Amino acid sequence: MSNKIVLVSDDSDFFDYIKNKLFLRGSDEVFSFSFDEIPEKIHLIYGCVLIINSENAKDKTLDLLKILKNTPAIVVAFNEDNDFMLKAYSCGMMDYIPILTPDKEFHARMIPALSIASLLNKTKQYRDILVRKNVIEKNNEVFLDYNYIIDKELEKINKSKQKAVFMAIAPDEKNKFLLTNNIIETAILNNIRKNDILMTFAPVKYFLIMFDTDSKSARIVWEKIKNALPQKIYAGISTITNQKREQLINEALNKLHEAICYGKESINEKPVPLSIIQNSPSAYSNFKLFRQDFCKKMEQVISPVFYQIQQKYTGKLPGIHLTQGAGDGYGTFYIKGKHSTSCFRITSPGYSKINIDITFQKDSSNIDAKRITLEPEELEAGLLEDLLEQFISEFKKENNYDNT
Repeated sequence: MSNKIVLVSDDSDFFDYIKNKLFLRGSDEVFSFSFDEIPEKIHLIYGCVLIINSENAKDKTLDLLKILKNTPAIVVAFNEDNDFMLKAYSCGMMDYIPILTPDKEFHARMIPALSIASLLNKTKQYRDILVRKNVIEKNNEVFLDYNYIIDKELEKINKSKQKAVFMAIAPDEKNKFLLTNNIIETAILNNIRKNDILMTFAPVKYFLIMFDTDSKSARIVWEKIKNALPQKIYAGISTITNQKREQLINEALNKLHEAICYGKESINEKPVPLSIIQNSPSAYSNFKLFRQDFCKKMEQVISPVFYQIQQKYTGKLPGIHLTQGAGDGYGTFYIKGKHSTSCFRITSPGYSKINIDITFQKDSSNIDAKRITLEPEELEAGLLEDLLEQFISEFKKENNYDNT
């Protein structure tokens, strides 16, 4: 593989001097730019080794190192300045080489930088493949197929019994129009570790797995994330303790929407066990009152959200037909494709519960079904919207659907 080296200096004599110190092959590429030319040429620098002449340009050198922090950079100068060296290392410099260093030593100290540049190029090739396959986003390290990722990571976490935390993150209805994906993703990625995993499950809504972390440490990280954003954002934080994927997601989403509903910026208290909820006395004294409340939910929450999601995806999924409707005690949202049908059905079977039954059917012998049971007060617009986004995402995954 050929090497790519970029020389940066405001002194043109520096370029010829350094080229003579390099043992170049015929396939190697060397580019020479002044500091002022870098903004226009920055697209050429990825995957290269950067050699910067800091003589009489220390501030410009530090600024450039900050911008290109992940690029293997060697700073060259006549004299060693310890204060400047410390600043340059903190800005991402890889090595500091005096300009009068013998050619063979200069070349030897270039080898680690060339190896890192080669690895970066290989990584970029793999990354481009993942982007084309719709596995990660183009601009950030954000995974799109969260179902597979969560299943895989839960299996590893449970097997190793390591501490881990799961977050559901989203702005409220007002701020979701003010915060772009890039703003949110950058704030999160800048404050988590490289091995933590960020996934998107709906526009400007995210799942995050943090490894070797407890809920107290996760709250500290969350404070940094939300303080890096110009508008309010919320989180539901759950400790991973042998839950299945659906249990973990629903638990975190419930906490997220509780945080949004009560104006708290995060909630990480332990959830009330389902058995306690199921055995607790009903808040409704009779069936008539419960049915009246459910009818209000249908009118004010369920039908509007169904309509909103239908409008959002109509025409965005070629060959797919979306329908939604309601009747006495139920609401349904259908996705119909050429070879499969999926149904999201909400019913009120008793005095105090609301059931969401989700089915994915490819043929008469291939049917997958699951049920989510909620308290009436839990079924609010934000949570229902997120559950429908998941439903559509799972349909696309099950049918290997790709509209790119």
